[in-house]
Amino acid sequence: MKFIRNILVLIGIASVAAAAYFGPGLWKYKVAFDGFDPKAKAMYMEMADLLVETGNSAAATVWKVKVADGLTAEEVGQSIQTIADERNIRSVGFLPLGDQVAAMTGEDWRVLNIYLYCNPLTAAKMVEFDPAFAAYLPCRVSLVEDENGDLWIYTLNMDLMIYGGKTLPEALLKEALEVKETMLQILNRAAEGDF
Repeated sequence: MKFIRNILVLIGIASVAAAAYFGPGLWKYKVAFDGFDPKAKAMYMEMADLLVETGNSAAATVWKVKVADGLTAEEVGQSIQTIADERNIRSVGFLPLGDQVAAMTGEDWRVLNIYLYCNPLTAAKMVEFDPAFAAYLPCRVSLVEDENGDLWIYTLNMDLMIYGGKTLPEALLKEALEVKETMLQILNRAAEGDF
């Protein structure tokens, strides 16, 4: 009986020591997360799972879709622009980085095109809410040819911006969700060559 009591005392001491050592730091995060958007925890867990799976922080923070076989980069690019026009989001730039690499090296290089889109009024509201959001502007869609010659479309996972902290004001949240829906439509529909 004395042995069991001593074991329980040791467990108690170890628990108190662990709580004293780890508790203050963990408590800080619990308090912060309690004030975050209700979807924040699930969103961060999903990103953490992707980070563990891929070992790559960039891969954990993007959405990607493989382009249907048989579609060319030109067709996908046209589809991206058509969907953006349909969804009333403005093209603010195009960067044919793969072509630039080829021009600089003198050798053919794979497709790497970056399409830049923005809803200027929503962007202004996001920056008014917090200037740090300017680093996420404009929205990017990347068309990338992998080492096997397959095409992929990537875009930033906007859930981090939308749900990653305190809940956005209702009107701003509504606009941000509309931009998210536009980016998802571009991603998914362009991958199928939808015009």
